[in-house]
Amino acid sequence: MCGISGLLTKTPGVIDISKSSEAMISTLAHRGPDDEGIWNDNTVGVSLAHRRLSILDLSPEGHQPMSSVNGRYIMVFNGEIYNYEKLRKELESTSSLQENICPDLKWRGHSDTEVMLAAIVKWGVEGAVKRFIGMFAFALWDREEKKLYLVRDRIGEKPLYYGWVGDVFLFGSELKALRAYPKWHSDIDRSVLARYLQFNYVPSPYSIYKGIKKLEPGCIAEISSDAVNNEINIRRYWSMDVGLGQSLQSIDDKTAIDNLEVLLSESVKRQMAADVPLGAFLSGGIDSSLIVALMQKQSLQPIKTFTIGFNEASFNEAEHALSVAKHLGTEHTELYVSPQDAMDVIPLLPALYDEPFADSSQIPTYLVSRMTRKHVTVSLSGDGGDEFFGGYNRYTWGQNIWDRIKLLPLPLRRAFASTLRAPSPHTWDKLFSIFKYMLPARYRYSSAGDKLHKLAKLLGAVSPNDIFIELISLWEEKSIVLGSEMKASTVTDQSQWSENLGFTEFMMYMDAKTYLPDDIMVKVDRAAMGVSLESRAPFLDHKVIEYACSLPLNLKIRNGQGKWLLRQILYKYVPQNLIERPKMGFGVPIDSWLRGPLRNWAEELLDENRMRSASYLNTTMVRNKWEEHLSGKRNWQYHLWGVLMFQSWLNVQNEI
Repeated sequence: MCGISGLLTKTPGVIDISKSSEAMISTLAHRGPDDEGIWNDNTVGVSLAHRRLSILDLSPEGHQPMSSVNGRYIMVFNGEIYNYEKLRKELESTSSLQENICPDLKWRGHSDTEVMLAAIVKWGVEGAVKRFIGMFAFALWDREEKKLYLVRDRIGEKPLYYGWVGDVFLFGSELKALRAYPKWHSDIDRSVLARYLQFNYVPSPYSIYKGIKKLEPGCIAEISSDAVNNEINIRRYWSMDVGLGQSLQSIDDKTAIDNLEVLLSESVKRQMAADVPLGAFLSGGIDSSLIVALMQKQSLQPIKTFTIGFNEASFNEAEHALSVAKHLGTEHTELYVSPQDAMDVIPLLPALYDEPFADSSQIPTYLVSRMTRKHVTVSLSGDGGDEFFGGYNRYTWGQNIWDRIKLLPLPLRRAFASTLRAPSPHTWDKLFSIFKYMLPARYRYSSAGDKLHKLAKLLGAVSPNDIFIELISLWEEKSIVLGSEMKASTVTDQSQWSENLGFTEFMMYMDAKTYLPDDIMVKVDRAAMGVSLESRAPFLDHKVIEYACSLPLNLKIRNGQGKWLLRQILYKYVPQNLIERPKMGFGVPIDSWLRGPLRNWAEELLDENRMRSASYLNTTMVRNKWEEHLSGKRNWQYHLWGVLMFQSWLNVQNEI
């Protein structure tokens, strides 16, 4: 795993590209503590820079930037190509070289980067990329065509930001590399900020800055040194929509189970390749337990597994992870952390995530990554299991909600919603407490008022897709950000939706295209790379994804239970009683912390004068939610955490 950055100027000689490139790549030392390299061509004004975390080929032959054997291409690469040995053998074969494109192919080392370059020489950029199995973000300079290529992996595991600042094109693994460019200037995009507060992450292709974007997953960007009007040509080389069009509706259960087990086992085997110590995150849930089980099956030595625990029972999965680890015979390490340990991470978050990001599970993700890095350099995870195999609760009850409310005429639903909103959530809570024991057990809800107010919002939906957007949205009013307009995103732009999907499939599809790359992968990448740990996700092998997308829904969700197919494989290795329990999020009790130990920190960031002076947020709206939260009338933890992470990030930017 590594960090990359670079630039291309339309006016060579005007800026010192060497000095600029050094400043940019120095900000990414945490992503690659083992080595640094910079390549410049002052005649055309291009520079590529690299920070290396050595995983494969620890020798100097793995040094980057790396040149192709014919000298045409220069590359900087962040990621891993898991099938590079197979590609290497294919390139070595006589038939592969019969076109005399690279007849004198000689390997200098055994890195995947060298194989990638040879593949590009042989098959071209897109032809080679389509053959790569892995996670990657790379920049490639074509010295013959004088073109720069930026490429990102299919699901967006590795980050890549880019944009023009004047006549200079910049790119980097993180925004901090672009900001280090000596002539950097850009303003916060208020309309993107509004989307951030809606989702608690910045949706692709945007970044928090005007003119700077993320390269979307599965895409290739092409930039010429003489680009007219700063043109950037972007094309897509892969989409999960391909799998959706090949549905295996008639497949039987056993065949589906056997096929998926083979695909996952192959993915795990590929991702276990490393020249450094390797382990796995283990929460004791279905996804991570299955990955660890398949790792242990293929290993002669106990797999190293890692988890963190909390003393708060509702947030602690460590006991479950320990039971699974004992059954599988792994070498297990656990660390129980205190609330203070978790809260000590909060000041690190603005610099770690580099743009506003507010998934509060970022805190335990960083803690488990930091602990894991003390023992290994690479760790496998179960990320992706929920999105592709029906793991989130909304997949099981979203359709049920729509089936019930659609029976009522919309005017009647809206009238009922007004009735539900009339009493405050606090008043509803009091009523439920009075009549609690007169209600059936399944209706004795905690925070009943919040749930009724959320139901009121759903009652106004005119389509099931509206319900999904409502379920994933927080601050929906664009007026929360002063001077903003809501920019289109994949979630809201119907032209980007795949057609002919049922409601549940639609939710899974949208989460895989948005929430997975823009939240989950951002969370894991920054937390892990912040401590120089490489994280790999076998579920995100594109062969596994394409197969999952082709399967009928009843193999994923059955009898109201998600991840049916994954469970059937896991039960071969782990007893059902060790796995079956209600789904538990990987989080921390932000709601109570904001009323307790984090109150002073939050109050300082939400100070009225401070917010008015910055002129980004509607102070009245924020303060109303803050006061309701403090009083206990409402639980606004997710709304407030988004605001607090922005305010904290903004504070750090103002200090730079």
